[in-house]
Amino acid sequence: MSTPSAAKASAPLDKLDLKILRQYQDDTRQPAERIATAVGLSTAAVQRRLRRMRETGVIEAEVAKIAPAKVGVPITCIVGVELVRETANGLQRFIAKMARFKQVQQCYYVTGRMDFMLVVLARDMQAYDQFMRKALLDDPNVRSYETHVVLTSAKTGTSVPVEL
Repeated sequence: MSTPSAAKASAPLDKLDLKILRQYQDDTRQPAERIATAVGLSTAAVQRRLRRMRETGVIEAEVAKIAPAKVGVPITCIVGVELVRETANGLQRFIAKMARFKQVQQCYYVTGRMDFMLVVLARDMQAYDQFMRKALLDDPNVRSYETHVVLTSAKTGTSVPVEL
C-alpha cells in the first residue's frame, strides 16, 4: 500500500524509532506519554518521531482490527490462482480486479506454481461461490485456482518483527 506521503525520502530509523514502533504497533491508541516513558524520551519527541514516520510512509496506516465472525463474515479462504499469461499487463489487470472486491482481504503476487495467493472472507460458502464465479471463473486469464477453507485460525496479525 502506498500513500502520497510515502514517496517522501525517509531518514534511516534509529534505535529509538524502532523502540517506539515496537510499542506503537501493538496499540496505536495508547497515549504518547506511555510510549515516552517506555522508551526514555519526552512526549513531544515521541510525537515528532511518530509524525515523521507517518509522513515518510514507515507507518502506512492506523486501522481497527475487526473480528470477521462478529460482523457476519466467519469464513476465510486461502486461494491460489494460476494465470494463463503472466504478462505485466495481465498482472496489473488481475491486481486491479482483486482490489475492487471487498471480500479480498489480501492479494499477493508470489513465486511457485501459483501466481497469486488471496485471502478471501465470506459470510457463507454460497457467498464465496458467487465471488469465485465473478472474480475467477469469468476471467479468461485465470488458468486455475485452488481454495483452502480455514478451519481454525491459529495466528493472524499485522505486527512487524521490529528488531533493535
